[in-house]
Amino acid sequence: MSLVEDFSGYNPTWCPGCGNWGIGMALKTALANLNYSPSDILVSFGVGCSGNANDFLNAYGLHTLHGRSVSTIIGMKIANHKMPVIAVVGDGDCYGEGGNHLLHAVRGNHDVTVIVHNNSVYGLTTGQVAPTAQKGFKSKSTPFGIIEKPLNPLSLALTQGASFIGQSFAGNLPHMTEIIAKAIKHKGFSLVNVLQPCVTFNKIYTYPYFIQHSYKLDEKYDPKNYDQALVKTEEYVKEKFALGVIYQEERATYTDELSQLKNASLVEKDRFKDFSSIISEFI
Repeated sequence: MSLVEDFSGYNPTWCPGCGNWGIGMALKTALANLNYSPSDILVSFGVGCSGNANDFLNAYGLHTLHGRSVSTIIGMKIANHKMPVIAVVGDGDCYGEGGNHLLHAVRGNHDVTVIVHNNSVYGLTTGQVAPTAQKGFKSKSTPFGIIEKPLNPLSLALTQGASFIGQSFAGNLPHMTEIIAKAIKHKGFSLVNVLQPCVTFNKIYTYPYFIQHSYKLDEKYDPKNYDQALVKTEEYVKEKFALGVIYQEERATYTDELSQLKNASLVEKDRFKDFSSIISEFI
């Protein structure tokens, strides 16, 4: 059976108290609980404090360009659709620079899991405002307060076709572990939005703030009910955060519908060894 220690790389260098610590442990625990080994999974990391987990998680990983982690895991999944594929990203990285890639990954229902460290700032570059910050939030890049309304990643993902949407809080390790494990097991596009305090650059969205503004979905909640899920996602911009599986449905994934993958994955197929015949057509 896999152990959490199997997935441990270098010792993290995150700030003491940062929510990244909890998210990192939850991911490793979820992978161990699912009985994966480090060689069983593919992981892509974005740029930012969350992306530094590339050094802290022992797995087949790739540290990508800013905002390009989601597009990278799509390539990983198509190349070897039999392996679980995960993106570890920040809200600025995924919802900002990578927003366009997120949209198309969602609508294609690619069988990947995207775990977002959502702290409303660009922590690695010392606290500039991120797309998820509330209107009026002050930062180094917006000293008079942000003008735009916050981006709502939950309703965005839901309305564009995500088949799994979960939300958790970095201060609750057991809950994060449970939601991440469910997301990885789900067949289809899975978004896990983790509410994560940045103790260094965000003095508003703190641990007490999220405890006060969040609540767990009760057992009577039906994640298959689209209309009910839409109501829950809209609470996000009202600073009311539902924790749990907000939406889940079963439908064909992108790789399910690729005829090229019906018999074998791309990595299992014979590859060209002599390109001379192909090149000659263009010379």
